[in-house]
Amino acid sequence: MSLRLLLNENFPAPSVAILREAGFDLISIAESHASIDDVDVLALAVRDHRCIVTFDRDYGELLFARRYPAPPAVILLRVVSYRPEEPAQWVMQLVADEKECLGRFTVLDDGGIRSRPLLYEVSNGTT
Repeated sequence: MSLRLLLNENFPAPSVAILREAGFDLISIAESHASIDDVDVLALAVRDHRCIVTFDRDYGELLFARRYPAPPAVILLRVVSYRPEEPAQWVMQLVADEKECLGRFTVLDDGGIRSRPLLYEVSNGTT
């Protein structure tokens, strides 16, 4: 897996374990940076060139309305009811073709998947 993930604090622990076992390079905010605010999560993702995976829709406002620097991608999971292991399966499906994720804000909800480009320069991992 070449995509590096940053799983927000609300991402279920069973799904964190499944993604690790599948070989993903990931950071779980719940494990390593509990209770940091969304701006700090976003800054960490940008600094470490990680794609944010979250259930928190505040990242849309931070990126599109307030124009904070963008991480490589954001995956927003807006599913109301799910089993704790299901988010891992969704993420694996969404990042199977990383070119479809990079530079995009992707939303998965009960109605399907929609995606829009991040509208300004995306961190690409180079300095």
